Amino acid sequence: MSKADIAPPTLSDRMKTVKAAWDKAPSGPKKDIAHKHYVAAGKAMGEKKDQDVIRELDAAVKALG
Repeated sequence: MSKADIAPPTLSDRMKTVKAAWDKAPSGPKKDIAHKHYVAAGKAMGEKKDQDVIRELDAAVKALG
């Protein structure tokens, strides 16, 4: 199987990955900020605003980092 045969992760996959990282993170202000971005990403996903989902998920990952 070549790289061309592998589909890029969907937004749903990215949501799951960020949620897993958030679940493993220690409590504190970074986790709280990441949660706000994760919730905003979920809302944007429901509104089918893909660019907003990506932006919020990236912000959540950055907050956890």
